[in-house]
Amino acid sequence: MKQIKSLEGINNFFFVGVAGVGMSALAQYLVGTGNKVSGSDRYFRKNTFNETKTKLEAEGIVCFEQGAGGINDTVQLVIVSTAIEDTVPEVHAAKQLGITIIMRSDLLALIAETKKTIAVGGTSGKSTTGGMLFQILQTAGLDPGIISGAGLVSIINEGKIGNAKVGKGDWLIIEADESDGSIIKYHPQIGLLLNIDKDHQEINELLNIFTTFRANTKGSFVVNRSNVLSKTLSNNIDNDFSSDNNEAGFVASNLSQNGMNISFTINSMPFNLKTIGKHNMENALAATAVASIIGVSLQDCAKGLATYEGIYRRHQLLGEKNGIKIIDDYAHNPAKCAASIMACQPIAKKVIAWFQPHGYGPTRFLRNDFVKEIAAALRPQDEIWMSEIFYAGGTAVKDISANDLINDIKALGKNAFFVEDRNNLLQAIRSHITNDCVLLLMGARDPELEGFCKNLYEKL
Repeated sequence: MKQIKSLEGINNFFFVGVAGVGMSALAQYLVGTGNKVSGSDRYFRKNTFNETKTKLEAEGIVCFEQGAGGINDTVQLVIVSTAIEDTVPEVHAAKQLGITIIMRSDLLALIAETKKTIAVGGTSGKSTTGGMLFQILQTAGLDPGIISGAGLVSIINEGKIGNAKVGKGDWLIIEADESDGSIIKYHPQIGLLLNIDKDHQEINELLNIFTTFRANTKGSFVVNRSNVLSKTLSNNIDNDFSSDNNEAGFVASNLSQNGMNISFTINSMPFNLKTIGKHNMENALAATAVASIIGVSLQDCAKGLATYEGIYRRHQLLGEKNGIKIIDDYAHNPAKCAASIMACQPIAKKVIAWFQPHGYGPTRFLRNDFVKEIAAALRPQDEIWMSEIFYAGGTAVKDISANDLINDIKALGKNAFFVEDRNNLLQAIRSHITNDCVLLLMGARDPELEGFCKNLYEKL
């Protein structure tokens, strides 16, 4: 890949895999700043409706089916992700025409240099915290921009994909991804570290990556002192936040959950949010700490978060039938799955959680952690169900099954069940459902998960 130092003079971009959440966010941001943007995706089919395609086209992005048709000599820069291989026709065509090709993360780094950037890092909570911070800064009149890894409900309600918005103000909020190491490419004005837990990579490697992230941050570096590993990277206690001790400038306490709402205090200021779980109190605390450093008062932070509408597929309530709440959540690593289950426990007497792991390699890597974290989160009356691992293609060795995790959890004395085909899930759990329970559906990466969850709710 060729390295370029700035986007100066470049105004015609082509995205290979433009429907991906990370790619579509950048495409929307660039077209929103006056550039010509086009792209292709394997999920685009002739005469077949695709919601993402329709929304991208409504923004002025020209969309093509996968193939070389969209590449011509007017394109100045082609953007690919780690999932795009050299055999893709667009990549071949770009090379033939001598067009520069760069990675998505390199483009995000270049965009970030054009603004005062807040980079949100950590192994969990990046999208939610970024969305909360965006809402606070918007409410405070700072008109920020955002490039997110998930859709903000407030932007989705405008008829958009929801993962990007161009602001007229100075600040831009981005997600800094550690899973592929791209976090070390950014040099933000403010760096935020939410947590460090085993996910994608071993702890030692994650510590190295986040240490570089800290070194690359130009201004304030803010960490969660409640997380043992994050705490080791603290630069300034006054900037940090915590919900477990008072060794921080911003401390949250007095958490109370009432149904689908939480309330708590930050440095004695009352906060109320339409979301659930201790982890979301910590996400809100992180957003408040950063906003306060920028100059937003605690009162205005509370005012902004009171209007926060949430993130797509983050504890999204699909509906309620006969006392049963059905919640769709993006949880996909051990810490997230455990936090998601525990967040649902105050809502009902029983939680029936279902999880679809993704990727044979990641599931194998995190097997023991999934078992330990999920088992510890379950109450005696709760249940965990899993269906077979989602396989996205490639050369993965299929030497592990979700049933292996279920058997491990069952051996710890917990209620654990395997239903290989998720389409048989509803039939299998019907006799386990009570009139005071939560049905929590968890998983990521699979583009058909949203439809599956909604269909299950309709059939319940």
